[in-house]
Amino acid sequence: MLIVLKPNCSAENLENLKKLVELQGCEPVILKGTFSTTINVLGDDTKIDINIFKQQKGVEDVIRIASPFRLASRKYKKEDTIIKVGNVEFGQGRFVIMGGPCAVETQEQTLSIARAVKKNGAQVLRGGAYKPRSSPYSFQGLAEEGLKILKAAREETGLPVITEALDQKSLDLVYKYTDIIQIGTRNMQNFALLKDVSKLDKPVMLKRGMSSTIDEWLLAAEYILAGGNLQVMLCERGIRSFDAKYTRNVIDLGAIPVVKDLTHLPVVVDPSHGSGRKENVAPMSYASLAVGADSILVDVHDNAGAALCDGQQAMTPEEFGQMVQKCKQLGTSLNIKVW
Repeated sequence: MLIVLKPNCSAENLENLKKLVELQGCEPVILKGTFSTTINVLGDDTKIDINIFKQQKGVEDVIRIASPFRLASRKYKKEDTIIKVGNVEFGQGRFVIMGGPCAVETQEQTLSIARAVKKNGAQVLRGGAYKPRSSPYSFQGLAEEGLKILKAAREETGLPVITEALDQKSLDLVYKYTDIIQIGTRNMQNFALLKDVSKLDKPVMLKRGMSSTIDEWLLAAEYILAGGNLQVMLCERGIRSFDAKYTRNVIDLGAIPVVKDLTHLPVVVDPSHGSGRKENVAPMSYASLAVGADSILVDVHDNAGAALCDGQQAMTPEEFGQMVQKCKQLGTSLNIKVW
């Protein structure tokens, strides 16, 4: 249940409403949107008489939403959510391109790639400081040192930075150093981490779990929204395949228009982790643009053969630049502005 407040709702009225929600055995969470403030009622609200709240001072409306992902639903918000990160806006009809190394290896490497992706058309720098790997013997990232390198790259290039947090300790550091917090596929249903992220005031990009349904993905996003953080982006990064020899994962492009219809949240595609081979990244980027994605997240490395993580899927800066130019050409034919 959602209680929509009047624009002139006083602090006293708001406090009374919160206490009334608690008397019903539920938890009130205040959601401050662009145009209105809402109280999200967490808990079993099925037996609550909504007229109790409709009669209270400061209340504009009370809404019951049958969808299990109530705050992500188009029934809650019909217009697309726009998420601002510096001068970049996700979800406003323009196609945002994010690029950078899968893993931060050295300051020299990261700064070089950051300069290159900016020159070739990226609006956001990606780079992993924490790398959850299938093998405990694989490179795990530079942790805080890597975050400091990303911060230095942002200061030099002006590009906002996105990177992954794994747990509460890393989340505190990622929040300190970067602009967009990524929750990776392995943590999509780490509900404790999602609740921690929900209390923060920075955008979150939630990657789809490698074996997750669309409902599970959106319900994971709901954890973040329900806790008060309305700046959520969804990322399709490929689901588990039986033909990993050729495609690593299967990018579920059919999910993009489905999710865009179900939810108002911006949708990102990761064609690098989704396809696993650099020769597949450009075609899947074009396809992502064509099916309505709001952004792509692309691995770029200037020496992929020596990369410490996922070198086989990394584009060179030159290949990345050519891909961006073709995205712009395709965008023109589709009447979509590519940043």
